[in-house]
Amino acid sequence: MFELVRNLMALLGVFTTVYVVGLTLIISWQASRDEARPVDAIVVLGTAQYNGRPSAVLAARLDHAISLYNQGVAPVLVTTGGSGRDSRFTEGGVGRTYAMGQGVPAGAILSEEGGASSWESLRNVAELLEARGWRRIVLVSDPFHMTRLKLMALGLGLEPSASPTRTSPISYRPAAEMFYVLREVAGVTVYVLTQAAESLL
Repeated sequence: MFELVRNLMALLGVFTTVYVVGLTLIISWQASRDEARPVDAIVVLGTAQYNGRPSAVLAARLDHAISLYNQGVAPVLVTTGGSGRDSRFTEGGVGRTYAMGQGVPAGAILSEEGGASSWESLRNVAELLEARGWRRIVLVSDPFHMTRLKLMALGLGLEPSASPTRTSPISYRPAAEMFYVLREVAGVTVYVLTQAAESLL
């Protein structure tokens, strides 16, 4: 009995290692790709803002999204994210103000300001776009974030492609970037298991 348990534990260890390494490679592969193409809207995922100003990470995402807009990738830019610790501002609202300050017309910006997570933001964005008959989007965020975002967007009935920013401060800190990649391994796993559980209900 002891030997059987030991063998099962060994097999579980091998499976876990293969799974983590494989998913890490998938996340890294997706992070290296820029799939920007003509779509209905560019969706930039929010992150921290401070006193109404975007953090360096958020600014990098917004700058990339604005560049794609200026290249004609889409006629509309969607900023996302609710309020964090500072209830006076939302990430989506700060993103909208920042984009307008960079020359994007107010009429070309939609802002989602109720999401407390990537999932909630994308769910709200899907509703905004569905009302306009749009489904094709380019997702903008940090490279490590792209695999999970695409899975979520696909699950919401959207047609996503990914275009990660290359100027995020995180990308210049290999240890921090690896931490976020490993966190995404957990995030992707939780999302897939959650979706599987819901499909059984």
